Amino acid sequence: MQLIYLTVAIVGMIMLIQSNIDPVWIHEKAFLIVGFYFVLTWITGLLALYLLEISKENSVMILLGVGVLRVAASLAFIFLILWVGVGNILWFVVDFFTIYLLYLLFDIYTFITNLRPHSE
Repeated sequence: MQLIYLTVAIVGMIMLIQSNIDPVWIHEKAFLIVGFYFVLTWITGLLALYLLEISKENSVMILLGVGVLRVAASLAFIFLILWVGVGNILWFVVDFFTIYLLYLLFDIYTFITNLRPHSE
């Protein structure tokens, strides 16, 4: 549920910037990027939960593996979009990594809040 709230907040920020500040800052593929990260975060989250149910003693390796999978999928996505051809590459890359960092902060926050009950 928190992932949906994050995605709605990011889409709201994108729409706010487009309508009030400067629409040039937001690339036309920004909503595609948000959709990609929503699906990627959802799938990798489910994968991590499933693998953690199977083996709790390998939790560090599972979380690192999911992180590597997320980075690899992100790089594949950006190279695919750039290979197909997209206008205004600079703003695409800036928007892509801004959204990437927002979802990464969400993952770190979620991971830390899930660790607190186990540390006591």
